[in-house]
Amino acid sequence: MEFIRNLKKVWVYTRKQKNKLILYVLCSILSMIISVVVPVISAQIIINLTTNMLEQVLLMSLVLMLVEWSRNVANYGIRFFSQVIYRETFIDVQNHLGSEMLRLENTTLDQNSSGVFIQRLTNDTSRIADIFGILNNNLSNIIADIGIFSAVFIINKIAFIYLIIIVIILYIVERVRTKKRNENDKAYRQNHEKVSGFIGELVRGARDIKMLNAEKSFMTELKSQIASLNQQKYKMGRTDRNYSFIRGMLMDLFDAGVIFLLVFLIMEGSLEVANALVIHNYMSHVVYIINYASNLMENIKDFNLSCERIFAIIDSPEFKKEKFGNKHLDKVKGNFEFKNVSFSYDENEVLKDLSFKVNADETVAFVGKSGAGKSTIFSLLCKMYDIQSGEILIDGININELDKDTIRGNITIISQNPYIFNLSIRDNLRLVKDDITDEEIEKACKMACLDEFINELPDKYDTIVGEGGISLSGGQRQRLAIARAFIQKTEIILFDEATSALDNETQASIQKAIENMQKEYTILIIAHRLSTVINSDRILFLDNGKITNEGTHEELLKKCPEYKKLYDAEMQK
Repeated sequence: MEFIRNLKKVWVYTRKQKNKLILYVLCSILSMIISVVVPVISAQIIINLTTNMLEQVLLMSLVLMLVEWSRNVANYGIRFFSQVIYRETFIDVQNHLGSEMLRLENTTLDQNSSGVFIQRLTNDTSRIADIFGILNNNLSNIIADIGIFSAVFIINKIAFIYLIIIVIILYIVERVRTKKRNENDKAYRQNHEKVSGFIGELVRGARDIKMLNAEKSFMTELKSQIASLNQQKYKMGRTDRNYSFIRGMLMDLFDAGVIFLLVFLIMEGSLEVANALVIHNYMSHVVYIINYASNLMENIKDFNLSCERIFAIIDSPEFKKEKFGNKHLDKVKGNFEFKNVSFSYDENEVLKDLSFKVNADETVAFVGKSGAGKSTIFSLLCKMYDIQSGEILIDGININELDKDTIRGNITIISQNPYIFNLSIRDNLRLVKDDITDEEIEKACKMACLDEFINELPDKYDTIVGEGGISLSGGQRQRLAIARAFIQKTEIILFDEATSALDNETQASIQKAIENMQKEYTILIIAHRLSTVINSDRILFLDNGKITNEGTHEELLKKCPEYKKLYDAEMQK
């Protein structure tokens, strides 16, 4: 059974709360037992009232009060333990799902919108954690109503059979409704992911949308997606509405039927008027038990759907995970080599049988036209993507044999568009080293030529920089990313157009900082500004995914016409 399989998966997150879960179950069992007893006692009180047995009424009322007090205590325990179990399960599921998302291959992330992950990490995890409270609440109510059926069974067997027939018919109607609604809900959630992803893109790209004067086209698309989403929501509501109408009509028919049945039984002499009154008063509970059963079925299907969506990310081949080896190096020397490496993004071949070698503590620059494959080399070296053929070696070991910490714990990449988190400057730097001191932070910012700017801010290092570092200029964002790299102090440092947004004065300062690091770190630089790379030990010229020339700046000016053309064009600016 799908529900049992999914419940076992969720149990992994809940078993840490084993003691609380045992107490929760004990309270639930007590509440369920009381739920069965209460209707029987209530029925007996009504019968005693109609037969004028007042002493029995008083006694049974006192018993009923004590039983109800016991149920209140049990229900308090249920609510308390339910909230604790929900909270801890929710946290564990979200943390696990978040960690699994960070393990996804970049190709998988590229192929899915952010809405897919946001919806599953927020809504679906909440629905999974809620299952124990939902099960308990609905089962308790169903069992309570079973108590009512027990009372009817004791009073009259024919009326009991009639009620069972009503329940079966209404159950079938609700089962069909739940199945249809679940199908609509699945489509709705997929649509919701799409809309969430588009809204995220709209918010992040709002400034570019304004600059492009494209508000109208974006709003047209947004309206179309929202209309489609709400149409799906309407279909779910229409299903509920139609089946509620059918159920209401059936209940009216059954109400009339039970009156005819009770009158018939009284006239036959097989049922007393007092007992007939008890049965009629209990008729409304037929609707309740169907509501609870329907709600339980709906929530089980909802739970199964949420599990399907969450565990698709956690353990299905649909969402591929990054794979690393088992070899660990605490400290790499900084040698690495590309041997006949080929790589493609989908059908677009970027690198073709590429081979080169970089020695430890060497500074090497990559130069070439846009699209030549320079940034791709950095992504492959950090194992952000897997190559199609060839091999990449770090300190003579194939990158596929090394674990994640060896690769990414020893390489720092400073990109041309670094992502700055919506945190303070201090917290952005603590992300890469949680035990960093204020002195280390200030030293790194000084090396990145950012300290003067920070000290002019009202909150200095505690200034919140906004999503994506929006309150910072492009140059300030790059300098903050460079400060993060200085804090990491890895053996291999990759500069991917890291000075592209800096003014000439700041670039000169950063260039000086890079020169101070030379001979102590393996440094790779990608730059369109050739003035950034002229002091490199070697410069590799890429064209169409291959290295067509290499040498020092002076050597390339003499033997590489393409390089000389780029340099002369820059000098003329």
